[in-house]
Amino acid sequence: MTDSPASQAQPPVPNLNIANVLTTLRIFMVPFFIWALLADEQQYGWLRWVAFGLFALAIYTDKLDGDLARSRNLITNFGKIADPIADKLLTGSALVLFSVLGELSWWITGAILVREWGITLMRFVVIRYGVMAASRGGKLKTVLQAIAILLYLLPWSQTVPWFGVVAFGVMILALLATLVTGVDYLIKAAQLRARFLANPETNTKA
Repeated sequence: MTDSPASQAQPPVPNLNIANVLTTLRIFMVPFFIWALLADEQQYGWLRWVAFGLFALAIYTDKLDGDLARSRNLITNFGKIADPIADKLLTGSALVLFSVLGELSWWITGAILVREWGITLMRFVVIRYGVMAASRGGKLKTVLQAIAILLYLLPWSQTVPWFGVVAFGVMILALLATLVTGVDYLIKAAQLRARFLANPETNTKA
């Protein structure tokens, strides 16, 4: 069975497109975010607000580049690799800095980072068996992480007791969602591999 003329005529998507540019921009924002948060030296002044603004902008570009890639058919292999790396660099640097500054326990940061990078590496390994689509739980996890980090970036998280409790509570919810979805991805990866190995000839021809 041959491909239709329409599919044969479809040109490859260039790596240099608006979605990938936004993803790359997000990666370049990470060192500026780190600088702003460290340069503030826990004075909770304007540099802390700069860090907050940079993180919020990066989160927005994450949603925007995904929407553009899907709506304009700009999905590329570069984007599939760079986008999750950009996300992990951004959230990972924020969590590590919070722990370095003594604002967040290391065990929370460690648990989240091990899950995030572990699942990311696992998805690259099991891609030979098939694609693991993002689940609703994974999307909820991402939203909770973003909200928790934004709350921690606000100066009030360290200067107003009740606000700090709220920020910590959301961070715990993000941690739970991170761990639960991590287990879910492990189960799905095992099932994906089992289905592939059960029908190796069919999957090879596909």
